[in-house]
Amino acid sequence: MIELTVNGEKHSTEAEGDMPLLWYLRDIANLTGTKFGCGAGFCGACTVHIDGTAQRSCSVPLSEAANREITTIEGLAVNGDHPVQQAWAKHQVPQCGYCQPGQIMQASSLLSDNPAPSSADIDSAMQGNLCRCGTYPRIKAALLDLAEKAS
Repeated sequence: MIELTVNGEKHSTEAEGDMPLLWYLRDIANLTGTKFGCGAGFCGACTVHIDGTAQRSCSVPLSEAANREITTIEGLAVNGDHPVQQAWAKHQVPQCGYCQPGQIMQASSLLSDNPAPSSADIDSAMQGNLCRCGTYPRIKAALLDLAEKAS
């Protein structure tokens, strides 16, 4: 039995320990906000927070996630009003939206560690999250706006 805490709630599963956390979240816990992208940890669509740090859930086996705090996009803010989500709306970041949960989770982790990141900090932190629609300038504008407010 594997014990997990997801979005503040205790979960137990008899799934195999080598199952990717992503599949548990989507297929067993029915938390479909976390997206499958590449399945190899390269695109960032599946980004969640594990113990407050952004990680690619497709590359984390359940056994490694056991007894840790997991936050998905659904648990970031109850009403979808996290400052990053508000900045995303203000700057009209999403286009197709598929990658945006992962982008938001990566960005919120960055801001948790560094509330006023520089342009270079943003580039470094966000470089592993891919957006096929090319919304990178709007993502950066939203993050720079939040960084300015924190300064």
